Amino acid sequence: MYARTATAAVAAAALMGAGALLMSTTDTQTTGRATAGHTGTGIRTVGARTTDMKRAAPVVLAHRGASAYAPENTLAAVDKADALGFDWVENDVQFTKDGVLVVVHDTDLKRTTDVEEVFPERAPWAVKDFTATEIARLDAGSWFGPQFAGTRVPTLKQYLDRIERNHQKLLLEIKSPELYPGIEKETLRVLRQNGWFDRDHVKNRLVIQSFGADSVKKVHQRRPDVTTGFLGTPAVADLASYAAFTDQINPSYTSISADYVKAVHALKGAHGRKLRVNTWTVNDAANATTVAGFGVDGIITNAPDVVRGATG
Repeated sequence: MYARTATAAVAAAALMGAGALLMSTTDTQTTGRATAGHTGTGIRTVGARTTDMKRAAPVVLAHRGASAYAPENTLAAVDKADALGFDWVENDVQFTKDGVLVVVHDTDLKRTTDVEEVFPERAPWAVKDFTATEIARLDAGSWFGPQFAGTRVPTLKQYLDRIERNHQKLLLEIKSPELYPGIEKETLRVLRQNGWFDRDHVKNRLVIQSFGADSVKKVHQRRPDVTTGFLGTPAVADLASYAAFTDQINPSYTSISADYVKAVHALKGAHGRKLRVNTWTVNDAANATTVAGFGVDGIITNAPDVVRGATG
């Protein structure tokens, strides 16, 4: 999903606040924290339980972490989401030249790092043209604000370690899979090696999504127990074919209506439960209220506190 620049993000945050979203297959269960309860909205509360409501509030997922307040897809953004009280974070994974999974959105490194200064002769600075060691040299925070100078692009392993430390949950996007043959297999391998395929993680704390339908299919075929999501807005007539291999339809908020959400909900996904809708990227209260009225299950946002204030 495409993010705003830091300037726009901070401006929006100053005006509105900040928020984030996503939905698991069993969103009313806790992550097992001794001190925290969960409302089912992706928002952590102390001693809280889901209340009876005519319609449950959407789950709120932090898009690339709380990226209105910290540089996107960094450990700082994960920690900011945690500090704001949000469990679900979304990220993007890509391959380096030497086959290491790193967490970065754009397929080039120009917008969110100082790669043009560090490697001026390496245009167009594609992620796939740099080794993990080279990418680890880059400053991925100064573009957002001087207080984040020296922030690094994390590997997927480093990202998983931080989420685990924070007891958070992960909506993982396989980015541009057409550029990275084998990325699905490697993503699953890293998740497995880091303990993300036990019952708690698979049932409550992990969703894998992509804009590539074939990529989502590959994940479902290799790990049919894992919850998957398709990023996009398939035609209503095509929804049944997607339901065969995914559990969520995750469209842009500008592309949906109450009727579309109803059509998705009318179908059962790959695990035999109602298909869910998690919409992106909603960063203001007015649009958050609108899509919540459509009946979406989750809202993915750079500013999770804004969405929480509007819908929670």
